[in-house]
Formats: sequence, C-alpha cells, structure tokens
Amino acid sequence: MVQEAVRMDENTAGRTRIDMVVATIRQRIAARSLTPGAKLPSVRGLAAALKLSTSTVVDAYERLVAEGAILARPGSGFYVANQAAPFALAEAGPKLDRAVDPFWISRQSLEADETDLKPGCGWLPPVWLPAEGMRRGLRTLARADGAALADYGSPLGLPPLRQLISRRMGERGIEASPDQIMLADSGTQAIDLLCRFLLEPGDTVLVDDPCYFNFHALLRAHRAKIVGVPYTPSGPDIERFAQVVAEERPRLYITNSAIHNPTGATLSPVTAHRLLKLAEQFDLTIIEDDIFADFEYSPAPRLAAFDGLERVIHIGSFSKTLSASARCGFVAARPEWIDGLTDLKIATSFGGGRLTAELVLNVLSDGGYRKHMETLRHRLSRAMGEVSARLKGLGIKPWLEPQAGMFLWCRLPDGIDAADVARAALEKRIVLAPGNAFSLSQSATNFMRFNVSQTLEARVFDVLRDALKIAR
Repeated sequence: MVQEAVRMDENTAGRTRIDMVVATIRQRIAARSLTPGAKLPSVRGLAAALKLSTSTVVDAYERLVAEGAILARPGSGFYVANQAAPFALAEAGPKLDRAVDPFWISRQSLEADETDLKPGCGWLPPVWLPAEGMRRGLRTLARADGAALADYGSPLGLPPLRQLISRRMGERGIEASPDQIMLADSGTQAIDLLCRFLLEPGDTVLVDDPCYFNFHALLRAHRAKIVGVPYTPSGPDIERFAQVVAEERPRLYITNSAIHNPTGATLSPVTAHRLLKLAEQFDLTIIEDDIFADFEYSPAPRLAAFDGLERVIHIGSFSKTLSASARCGFVAARPEWIDGLTDLKIATSFGGGRLTAELVLNVLSDGGYRKHMETLRHRLSRAMGEVSARLKGLGIKPWLEPQAGMFLWCRLPDGIDAADVARAALEKRIVLAPGNAFSLSQSATNFMRFNVSQTLEARVFDVLRDALKIAR
C-alpha cells in the first residue's frame, strides 16, 4: 500500500524522492492506513519495489524517526510510533493545491468579511433569506412555555415538525410516516450519523464525479474507500455505474437526485429505474441528499419515491432556504433503521435541538414561507440567466442550463486551470470554487462552480476577466 502510493506521487513537481516517501508515509499514518505499531517495509524491500536507492529510503525513514512518526528497532526494522498523531482530514486524501482543497474553499467562504465576494460558496446571501419570517418565529418562540425554551428535545425530534416534513415529502411522492423521520442538526450531521450507522473502516462508497466536496471529507473521516462514477446531465453514467458496482461491491452510494451539486443536473426516470435495479441486484444502499428540494418549480424524480424507502435513505435540511444559523435537517428511512439511528443520536448528541426545531416549525407553518420560496425561485431564475450570459461573454460556458437552483457548473476557456484563476481572484478578495475540489478523479481542472446569487456584482466579472488573462 505504501509502495503503491509513492509510485502514484513520483512525478510531483518540486519534490525530491525523499520528500515523496516521507509525505506518503505521513499521509498513510494520518489516515490510519498504517496503524500504531505497524511494521514498515524493509529498506531494501521498499527501495527495490520503488526502484529507488536504499540511501533514499534510509534518509526518508531517518527523517520520520527524527520527527517521532516512526520508531527504529535495531535488528527488527521500522515501526509506526505507538502514539500516533491526531487524525488529520487534510492529510487523509490526495495532496491538493490549497486553491482546490475543499477545506480551503469552505474556510475562505465562512471566514470572509462583508467586503469579500463569494461566488464559490454554497449558500444564498442573507438578504435573500426570510429574515422577517425568522423574526416572527422568534417572537412566537419567546412566548413559548419553559419546556420549549429550556428542556432537552426527544432524540427522534419534535413530533409536529416531523408530521409537517412527512406531509411535505408526500407532495414529492415519498411516503414516510412521522415515525420514519428523525430530525438532525443539519444535512451534514444526517450523513455523518448514517456513515457511523452503516459503514466500517475500509468499506467502499460510491459518489458522483463531480459531487459536493464535503462528501469526500465526511467519507475520509469514516475511513471509507471512495470510488467516483462520472456524472451526466441525466444522472450517473449508468454503464460505468454497473461496472463499478460489480467490481467494487460498495456498501453505499451518496448522491443528489434533484438539483445535483455542483452540476445543477436532474436525475431522469430511466436512469433512476436502472439505478434502483442495480442497487437491488448488488445489495446497495443509497443515501439521497435532497437539501435543494424547495428550489424546484416542479418535483423531479426521487429515488426514495420509486423505492419506497427500502434501499434509499432520504435526507434534507432547511439551511439553504431559511437560515444557516438555525441548523435543522432530517433523515427518512425504514423504521428499524430509524430505531438504530435514534440510539446512535443519543450516544453522539443526546437530545434533539428542540429550540431550533420549534423555530423551524413556526416559520414553515407560516403562510409567508411559500410566498418567500416563490419569490426566491423567480429571483434565482433571473440571476441564472444574467450570470450565464455574462460568463459566456468571458468565454466561460455552462455545462448545462439548470432547470432550477443556484449553481452553474462551467467550463473555462481551453488551456486554463481553474486553480490558477482562483489564486488570482483571491488576491482581489473573491473566493471561487475550482472544479477539482468536487472531482475525486481530479478530472475537472478547467471547470468551476458558480453560485449565481453570489455572482451578480460587476466586480466579480472584472476580476474574472483579469484572472483569465493571468492564467492563460
């Protein structure tokens, strides 16, 4: 495993062979592929396998010994130190340029001040969200009884909100009783709980390529083996999907079926049908992330609706349409899984976030929410047309024209690396999202995701024009 990883990294520019051996072993230790006490390959064995000199391997091992990562036992060999360094997510995956590292994009977007522009972020500007509806909800909540304000919530979650979610899912053809729904702090926490519940370290998980970059981070945190399947305008490349499922026998597949992130594509009924047939044939569980559901004009096909929550687990949240500060999501699954997930939720976070659930219930029950979403959909549609036209004027072409949502997945002019554009834009206080942050295979070098709600200011296009010239 160490030998294979070093071979993959041999051509990295600016690094010596010693650096590459050291970096690879550090990464394997950080990701727990090499566990405390594990014996490393012998100097001669590793040197022969990698076609390196023994002195190169000796120097690399000595450097790791000096920093305490490994131990030398005379007459026995080299071993991973028993006191392993804390798990480092940034070290667990392939070493990426910081301009395409998803953690870098998230941090820059979250820490940006009011003067920074964030076309690469994944949320709406605060002024696009229903602030007045939130204020009304908070005023109502301020008059609630003491239990709502101070007590633990039930692990399954606030019953009236689960009933409301059940009705809303029914509007999209998904039948789920309130007892099949568990509230979570967010869509991200929902996936984290599901990974804890369903995965063992080393299990294989399929993702779309490209996909939401935090899927990669979460799965690496759970020590999963991640395999990507190319994504098309109608869903995953089904022929490639069938091949990968047969070869890899994955435990899970995580995807968006409606308004795919980052591409904006929509799953077709034909692809959905074939996908579910393969899931049944190979005993595959599917996590369907549906956090953009309310952005649709009309419901797209849902895997959970076709499947009846047998093999499909459906998740959602309200962070994108209500508030990222009031974190609330949900999981819908078959009853026996909800029971196990509830126990896991008690173990990891004890009670539910009742205060936030009460607030979300108040806002969703207010007639103003539907009006807000109607206005928001129209506003996003206008922004989509305007931003698409202005990007085309710069030679940046959308991969497709999305039916709804906030994202445009775009190809830059030939020969331009999106990471170079992102570096140049950052110097002007603009945060972009280069394509390889979303691509497991690193095959989206000249792609970039734009959030149209955050890409309307003229300064964005001025900086992009200059950045493209620099990157040519």
